[in-house]
Amino acid sequence: MHWLNALAVVVLMMSGWRIYNATAFLGLAIPKSITLGGWLGGALQWHFAAMWVLSVNGSLYLAVNLASNRLRHKFFPLSARTLAADILAALKGRLAHADPQHYNMVQRLAYLFVMLDSVLLVASGLVLWKSVQFPLLRDLLLGYEGARRVHFFAMAALAAFVAIHLVMVALVPRTLVYMVRGR
Repeated sequence: MHWLNALAVVVLMMSGWRIYNATAFLGLAIPKSITLGGWLGGALQWHFAAMWVLSVNGSLYLAVNLASNRLRHKFFPLSARTLAADILAALKGRLAHADPQHYNMVQRLAYLFVMLDSVLLVASGLVLWKSVQFPLLRDLLLGYEGARRVHFFAMAALAAFVAIHLVMVALVPRTLVYMVRGR
C-alpha cells in the first residue's frame, strides 16, 4: 500500500502543479518540466485517475490499520515530553533507529500528520471537483477559493513530508529494506 500511495501522490502532485498553472492564483508558476498532463484537460485526467487510486488505497490502508489495531499500536500513545526529546535528538543527529519496526515519536507524529493531511486533501479536493454537491464541506473550507488554498497548502505540506521522508531514508538506508519488503 505504501508504494501505491507513493506513486499516486507523485502523479497527483505533478498533475496538480499543471492544474495550478492554469490559474497560478498565488502569482507563481511551477516549471512545466516537472508537471504532468501536457495541458489542463490532460492534467485533470491524470489527477482524477490518481485521486481514485489514492482514495481507495488510502481507505483500505486506514481500514486495515483500524481493524488490525495497528493504528493504535504503532502510532499511540503520543507524549509531548518524548516528542521534545526525540526532536532534540534528531536536531543533534542522534535520533535512535535501532528497531525500524518501532516508530519514534517524531515518526509517529509525522505519519499521523500525513494521514490527517490526506483526509484534508481529499475533503478539499471534493469541494474543488464537485463544489455544488458538497455545500457543507465547501462552507467549512471557507468557500471554493478557501478550499483551493487549503488544497494547495495541504499538498505543499505533503510534498515537504515526502522530501523529509526521502532525506531520512537516505540517512538511515537500512529502513529502505523494510519499506521495500513491507516488514
